[in-house]
Amino acid sequence: MPPSIEDFFPPVVLFANTPFALNRVELVRILVVIVLVLILWLGTRRMKLVPGRAQVLFEYVIGFVRNSIIVETLGEKDGRRFMPIIMTIFFLTLGMNLTGVVPGLQIAGTSIIGIPLIEAAIAYVLFIYAGIRKHGGLKFFQAALFPPGVPWPLYILLTPVEFVSTFIVRPISLTLRLLMNLVAGHMLLALCWAATQFFLFTLLADGNFLGLLGIGTFAFGIVFFLLEVFVALLQAYVIAILTAIYIQLAVTEEH
Repeated sequence: MPPSIEDFFPPVVLFANTPFALNRVELVRILVVIVLVLILWLGTRRMKLVPGRAQVLFEYVIGFVRNSIIVETLGEKDGRRFMPIIMTIFFLTLGMNLTGVVPGLQIAGTSIIGIPLIEAAIAYVLFIYAGIRKHGGLKFFQAALFPPGVPWPLYILLTPVEFVSTFIVRPISLTLRLLMNLVAGHMLLALCWAATQFFLFTLLADGNFLGLLGIGTFAFGIVFFLLEVFVALLQAYVIAILTAIYIQLAVTEEH
């Protein structure tokens, strides 16, 4: 059966007809949170001066997010202040993304709009909060909507554009970038596996040599699987780095 949009709205599987009803996607999200908490707890429980392989890997990933995304963008002082929330965004997004390629789960927790929308809203609130705290409300909005060095008559055109791009397009683009990449990835993988099953186990089993096309769809499925792992990593990096960049733009004197 080919994939459809109904894959993203599965039926309730637990606590039906109650306020706590859960479908497969929500169970995947809960599982990701539990696994992330467990990994972070185990990774920091017994840190050694001479680390083993698992600790080296754990420290490398944490260090990459800390240094390459947060500190490099925001600096040491602002980086420390916003590090917990950006770290959370990165690892939660990564965990939710990777469930799309885990056998038995096979749907990303970020392929439904809820998580991408919440993360985009957090990033939106963070950069406005950072800008207001740094410059004060009036100066922050003045710098955002009235860029310095522009002739006053041009503000009639420029200010509405700045308002839309800064305060409307940013959260929408963050949401849709993450959401649509994961939706498209799920549909491509599901289509490849569905086609492989049809060609190999239906046509070929009936003696139709067109079923050999299943070898090609299986190969494409492997390629898309690897691509989806890469996209999962990339989109976690993108939403974390963009959150840091938006905060950095808000706290600079001119942005």
